[in-house]
Amino acid sequence: MTDTIFALSSGLPPAGIAVVRISGPRAGEVLARLIGKLPKPRFARYSRLYDPADGAVLDDGLALWFAGPATATGEDLAELHLHGGRAVVAAVLACLGRQEGLRPATAGEYTRRAFENGRIDLAQAEGLADLLSAETEGQRQSALALAEGALGRKVTAWQRDLLRISAQLEADLDFSDEGDVSDGVSFRVQDGLAPMVADMAALLSSAPAERLRDGVRVVLAGPPNSGKSSLFNEMIGRHAAIVTDIAGTTRDRIEAPVVLDGVPLLLIDTAGLRDDVSDAVEAIGIERTGQALGEADIILWLGDEGDMPDGALLIAPKSDSGPSGPGLPVSVTTGAGTGELRSALLHRAHALLPKPGALALNARHRAVVRLVFAELTEAAIATDSLITAEHLRTARRVLDELTGKAGVEDMLDALFGAFCIGK
Repeated sequence: MTDTIFALSSGLPPAGIAVVRISGPRAGEVLARLIGKLPKPRFARYSRLYDPADGAVLDDGLALWFAGPATATGEDLAELHLHGGRAVVAAVLACLGRQEGLRPATAGEYTRRAFENGRIDLAQAEGLADLLSAETEGQRQSALALAEGALGRKVTAWQRDLLRISAQLEADLDFSDEGDVSDGVSFRVQDGLAPMVADMAALLSSAPAERLRDGVRVVLAGPPNSGKSSLFNEMIGRHAAIVTDIAGTTRDRIEAPVVLDGVPLLLIDTAGLRDDVSDAVEAIGIERTGQALGEADIILWLGDEGDMPDGALLIAPKSDSGPSGPGLPVSVTTGAGTGELRSALLHRAHALLPKPGALALNARHRAVVRLVFAELTEAAIATDSLITAEHLRTARRVLDELTGKAGVEDMLDALFGAFCIGK
């Protein structure tokens, strides 16, 4: 953390503008060397950049100076807004690399410094990572809510309420006679915890963030030669699955991500289900079909209604070849029914996704909130106030893992390493 780092923080050249960031204790000193003197803090100044070694002109552009700790990284921070040509960027980065005490930033190092200097919490850093990879409007809104501290604010409120309840309980314990605490204390604890427990339960029951990031899992299933692969190809807009008249052509699950009207989906074609399996390879394919069905958010069933899994959407495929049975009639050949299928699929998918802009928990968040929820539930029903107090202490400690105050060292490198250089 004593090093001063630098990196190109904008897109790879050539580009209209290139932004180079310098963060650390020597940022101001280096910026002054390049442009002559520091600009007014937080004001852009048009400046010519010189190489301190020989006075050669590197470029002219905008220079900005931000004094720490009220900066993005919590350190002194300088920015150079340059012409975005490859040669210009290379010359400036090479010059910075020759300055004593400076080194190139590693992936995610700016964001990690912001976290370690208390400018953002861990949940905000995760939201920023999601925001950088967002490809749909729903992903952007969800990531922005996390990056702007929605979860951190909720955790702060939970911690505040827990501290208040714990303090009241500890005071009652301190002033009780021989540890005998009245039943009224237990009722006050239960009343105080009830809104928090309800809030956590609602969050845990809401749609997970993974559905926005990875897509709603849509599995096409049914007997062999029922038209699954043809419909799969039609829905993703390319011939990803082999289609023949031979029953059992599809032996393995085939996955393809697709975005329909801004809704991310993961479509999964599967091997046909039947009892008279012809060989070991087909048996493995059918086993994987079963796994896909178990993981599915939505099942499109192309088979007999009596064999349909609960909650599946029944499709009557190949409707152009004759009278269709029960279910939504669809023909890949003529396109009939594909619009209706799309609408029905999107209607179900919307119901499974987080509401636009709402806070959505990822797997790590849910695991931590579940632990806290369990501790608070035990605290509320415990008959011994000493046990209640211990559950509350554990809940407060576990809550710190959500925002990165404790117990997250093992995942920091993986998180920040997934960021690009310069972020």
